[in-house]
Amino acid sequence: MNRLRAYWQEFHPIIHSLLIGTIFVRAASSMSMPFLAIHLSKTTDLSPVMIGITIGAGPLASTVGGFIAGTLSDLFGRRRIMLWALYTWILVFLGFAIGKSAIFFILLNILAGFCRSFYEPVSQALMADLTEPERRFRVFSMRYLAINIGVSVGPLLGAYLALLGGALPFIVTAIIYLLYVISLQYLLNKFGIKQIEGQKKEKVTFASAWKVVRQDVALRYFIVGGILVSVGYSQMTVTLSQFVQGMFIDGAILFSYLMSLNAIVVVAFQLPLSRWAEKKTPLFSLVTGTIMYAMGLLGFGISSNWWAFMISMCVFTIGEILTFPASTVFIDYLAPDGMRGTYFGAQSFHNLGQFLGPVLGGYLLGVYNGTVMFTIIACITLFSILFYTQGRNCYTARTGEPMTMIR
Repeated sequence: MNRLRAYWQEFHPIIHSLLIGTIFVRAASSMSMPFLAIHLSKTTDLSPVMIGITIGAGPLASTVGGFIAGTLSDLFGRRRIMLWALYTWILVFLGFAIGKSAIFFILLNILAGFCRSFYEPVSQALMADLTEPERRFRVFSMRYLAINIGVSVGPLLGAYLALLGGALPFIVTAIIYLLYVISLQYLLNKFGIKQIEGQKKEKVTFASAWKVVRQDVALRYFIVGGILVSVGYSQMTVTLSQFVQGMFIDGAILFSYLMSLNAIVVVAFQLPLSRWAEKKTPLFSLVTGTIMYAMGLLGFGISSNWWAFMISMCVFTIGEILTFPASTVFIDYLAPDGMRGTYFGAQSFHNLGQFLGPVLGGYLLGVYNGTVMFTIIACITLFSILFYTQGRNCYTARTGEPMTMIR
């Protein structure tokens, strides 16, 4: 009990509320969104490329929206941006429940992409503001752990709800998001987050923010590397679902197991791997994680049974565990004081890979086969190591300081 009390007092109460809320909203969203590609392939005559464009519309919107959201959060305050995004997200999920045409789904995915890009970087910047520098890596790791606790149960629950009614997963998701945003708004008021915003706030214009990003060479290298990694990561939820659906009669069930396995592995290994990675550098974690991504992708391409797919997913997931927190630490190093929201928003340019990945993967899957597609994507993912390394070198040359996981 004393250890639990000490842990609770270690971080700001808003940090705990964001982490707990993340579990519930990610469980809700994972009930439905991972299966959208399968749903479109079954209910429409869209080609794999068009399905990729439909799914990728959201990340493409996030690419633009993330930078705008980060700048707006610096200008107008994080609370207002977060709450607006969450309330709009509720309407998006209700739209998914009643949607019929592909165009409507594309428009909803675009709006969902803006909502995600407005909420995610703002909440990360808020977490960083409320946490001492030496504890930020642990907070970012716990956030990713919270995401995967939710995702570990969401796909299986979504499969069950879909049996009761095709629109039910989206309706339940909207209800959970509504409860979350109401409780978050209450807690932000209770713990005086307005005052913290006032202390951290700095006047930022779109022109000055873009100038900083344009002049930061290390940030540009990092963004390109992140785009290439995102091309590989995006295959997990789009082309992989179509690949297993075409290979097995019960491919949708296998895919739901793979999604839950992905999250379960994160829950089981996030903390021990994070402690191990804290002793390394962000670049080491990014390089090692990228190699694991590539090995997992190659494994998907040559798998012929359920067990092989599950082993490949475990390898792929270790890459996630290593790269996600390390990329956040990388951005935190690059961001000047008062510009953290803008830099986390600029990180959303990684989502360009989440658009290009499904389109390229869908094309390769349609023209060739899964083995060729996953092999090519794995090579593209590995190429990101060059950009990450160059970004680190630019930062070190500019500051004369090494990058470590704990500052």
